[in-house]
Amino acid sequence: MTEPLRLERPRPGVARLVLDRPELRNAFDDVLIARLTETIATLGADSSVRVIVLAGEGRAFCAGADLSWMKRMVSYGPEENRRDAEALAAMFRRIDECPKPVVARVQGAALGGGAGLVAVCDVAVAAEDALLGTTEVRLGLVPAVISPFVVRKIGESRARRWFLTGERFSAAEALGAGLVHSVVPESALDAEVDRIVDALLLGGPEALAVSKELARRMGRLPMEEALGDAIGTIAARRASAEGQEGMRAFLERRSPSWAGRSAT
Repeated sequence: MTEPLRLERPRPGVARLVLDRPELRNAFDDVLIARLTETIATLGADSSVRVIVLAGEGRAFCAGADLSWMKRMVSYGPEENRRDAEALAAMFRRIDECPKPVVARVQGAALGGGAGLVAVCDVAVAAEDALLGTTEVRLGLVPAVISPFVVRKIGESRARRWFLTGERFSAAEALGAGLVHSVVPESALDAEVDRIVDALLLGGPEALAVSKELARRMGRLPMEEALGDAIGTIAARRASAEGQEGMRAFLERRSPSWAGRSAT
């Protein structure tokens, strides 16, 4: 069986994960879900990896669920369907909680679960002609598993429209909604991804992990609790070895020790 996921190491500190089912527009099945979950976990624990780029081979980023997988689902009972949904949720959560920044490189279609993948990445760069959508209602289904991540990114108002209509929307609309962060011509997609990766590599590896978790937490806490959390977080970072090195490097007008290095 052909492996549905390809891992590349284009330069020190960067891992590139490529959904590699171009003939199926990189649609999900249970095997791809398992591979992506396992690989993100491995890369998240690898100190030589500073940034992860998630891409799709061929014309599409990810067109949602594989038709063959969907045919099998038709005969599933409640327990089998629940196990499938739990595996899908575990994949999205693994990416969302990965301690390394994850950058999505989006071209062509990002539909259903593909839109969910975009939502769980920290930064998403899309080609101008990319089309996104939560199209599940047109199959009599709902975008249930991706909904916590998508609603958190785009808000309830836009989610109500797009969840209900199943419309495909443009990269420009996704940019306005906050689902993607940069929109460029497809010919400039790799250059823009590289620019984002370069910016991420300037950050302290520990500080990136703490900042990602901080952003995830802050929107869910009451103000008093959020401020207490923030005070404790910055106090700990200032006293940390990485924080001390970063401040000393700034004051001494030199690059910090992690600049240009692949490991923490």
